[in-house]
Amino acid sequence: MTDVSDGESSSLAAAPPAPIPGSELPGPWPVGEYAARLRERLRGFARVQVFGELADLQVRKVRVYFELRDSRGALPCSMWRNDWDALGLSAMALTDGSRVVVAGGCDFYAGSATASPNFSFAVSDLRIAGEGDLLAQIARLRRQLAAEGLTERQRALPRPALPHTIGIVCAERSKARDDVRAGLRRRGWGGRLVWAFAPVQDRHAAPRIAAALRELAAVGGVEVIVVARGGGSLTDLLAFCDEGLCRTVALLAVPVVASVGHHGDRTLIDDVAAVSCSTPTHAAEAAVPVHVGDALVRNRVAAERLQRHGRGAVVVRARALAAMARAPGEHVARHRARLHQQLRELRASARRRVDEGRSVRSRELLVLGRKAGVVRVELSRARARTLRDGGDLGRAGHASLARRRRDLEQLSLALVAHEPERTLQRGYALVFDRSGEPLTGAEPARRARQLRVRFGDGELDAEVRP
Repeated sequence: MTDVSDGESSSLAAAPPAPIPGSELPGPWPVGEYAARLRERLRGFARVQVFGELADLQVRKVRVYFELRDSRGALPCSMWRNDWDALGLSAMALTDGSRVVVAGGCDFYAGSATASPNFSFAVSDLRIAGEGDLLAQIARLRRQLAAEGLTERQRALPRPALPHTIGIVCAERSKARDDVRAGLRRRGWGGRLVWAFAPVQDRHAAPRIAAALRELAAVGGVEVIVVARGGGSLTDLLAFCDEGLCRTVALLAVPVVASVGHHGDRTLIDDVAAVSCSTPTHAAEAAVPVHVGDALVRNRVAAERLQRHGRGAVVVRARALAAMARAPGEHVARHRARLHQQLRELRASARRRVDEGRSVRSRELLVLGRKAGVVRVELSRARARTLRDGGDLGRAGHASLARRRRDLEQLSLALVAHEPERTLQRGYALVFDRSGEPLTGAEPARRARQLRVRFGDGELDAEVRP
């Protein structure tokens, strides 16, 4: 093997490689040489003024970095910190989306073996031109959504005070996710969380977030959805100003709690959501409006109060039911007493009628008896006169006596015929109803149904059958 000296070695390393076979392009050139010539060429371009919308402003110790953007492209810009401070602009004067005019030219850092190259537009002066097109577009879209009534639909949806299931849309490894969890823990909430992870900052973020919202709304049981993202520049939050995403949120049947950015940030999703919150922690509190511990205490107190009122209501109702239960018995007792009184009156009336009938019959019997006595007395007197005057009368007396005897016999037969007992002994009967009232016809007997029949030798009960 042949030894090679150090001088020969470095000359071999510096020798350029062979060109690409068949290529007509000049070279190859060392990359450092080409980068230096490229820097010279870029710096040789004419210095111009450029306008656009400012984005991603970063103020550092030595330089200030930002981008100018419009609908057709973007230009990275840098400016010395001394020139920036000389402008006297406040942080509120320049925000993302502000329209500015910058003066300067192209610059290029060639880089090295350990550093990457970098192209920028070196700014020497800057002037604010007014509201940027991006902010104007957002303002126009905000007015359009309000005119269509899409900013009120979500606010009209009912939100549960203590939901069982909450859906959350956020980046998978974001701090907003931890903040939402911490806020729910502080609320004492222990329900079910359904996560839908989606990018929250790039041109694909808006459709992915809208798809995640639709999927969560389709999950059964999700009662409220939280969209959470931390703070950032306007361009970082631009996905949440997308028209399609805003219309998706407005038309969802599940209430959406938006927490995008920090206190000063206001995106279009904040306008169409049911609730707009400044932080993810605030969003968790809005999703669960009631503190679970406080709610349990209030519910326990309310339950005790309800139990006391319930017991009182039960006692009152029991007393009312007892009074209502006694009412039929008391009503029946009153009617029973009234019926007993009427029965006693009917019995007393029947006894009076029977007694009156018996009294009448007794008087009739007494009259008949007196008449029979008078007849007997007259008969006795007649017999005595006949015996006393028997010898004198002769045949005429015998004829008169016979005539008187016949008269007396007729009177005796008439007397016997008028005696009630003799009438009953001859086969006749007296008919009374059960109250003792005499019945003198068939129709009263049919109405009475229950009868009492008196014969000469006793009484029997009878019933009239139809």
